[in-house]
Amino acid sequence: MKFGSPHRHFRVTDSTNARARELVEAGALGGTVVTAAEQTAGRGRQGRSWTAPAGKALLYSAVLRPLDQRHLLLPLAAPLAVCEAAEELEPGVECAIKWPNDVWVDGRKLAGVLIEAKPRDGWAVIGVGLNLSISPSEFPPDLRDKAVSLFDPGTGSRGEAWEVPREAAHRRATPAAKPLQHSERSASGANLGTSPDLPPTPLTAAAVLNRHLARWVEADRDAILAAWRDRDALRGREVSWDGGAGVAAGIEDSGDLVVVAAGGDRVVLGAGEVHLRL
Repeated sequence: MKFGSPHRHFRVTDSTNARARELVEAGALGGTVVTAAEQTAGRGRQGRSWTAPAGKALLYSAVLRPLDQRHLLLPLAAPLAVCEAAEELEPGVECAIKWPNDVWVDGRKLAGVLIEAKPRDGWAVIGVGLNLSISPSEFPPDLRDKAVSLFDPGTGSRGEAWEVPREAAHRRATPAAKPLQHSERSASGANLGTSPDLPPTPLTAAAVLNRHLARWVEADRDAILAAWRDRDALRGREVSWDGGAGVAAGIEDSGDLVVVAAGGDRVVLGAGEVHLRL
């Protein structure tokens, strides 16, 4: 599987996942990727909204087709690809995964994955939001102590001050959801004009994620489970969920979370959300 061809990029759209679903319903091939500089109705898990300043996050959706038994662990494979892409974009960063599919750096959320699938029709849309250069003050107040960007706005990799190029940060489209012309993007996704002292553009980040996603969606079961367990951010920590609390004890081979509750009962969670108990 190869991702990124075709690739449709929007200055502004409501949701890259919505655009990707429209494309796949119209017959788009596996590997199709949709990105946007800005979303007006981006969504995360549990019906939450996902917002980001224009040009400062990777807003990405990829079509996986055909979807078959090889992809039963897709919810584990996709965040592994995001982790590796982030670590390639910013060497020295170490990513962990909070079950089921949030990517963390130093205990804060760097990225989220939202997968929407129709197994009977044989396709899935893999949605990714990856914070690239959002400053702490640009996060909503309730997220400022919970979210993080891959690059700290204000200092470059050598501690030098930098600013996001105005064009990348402020491009708009009229009407909304107007795709960029071919001349505004690189067909290969490489060499998109990012200086070594500047953070990557969303299109550069998309090209890197394309490569890692291609590898992980086709990885074998044992490799996915081993890599995910190595990045497990919850194992050994106290967590709570609707209906109980306990200590996270890793994942089953199915990808379900195992929690040891008070008294030693073993609880397996296949869906929903868990929270760290601080």
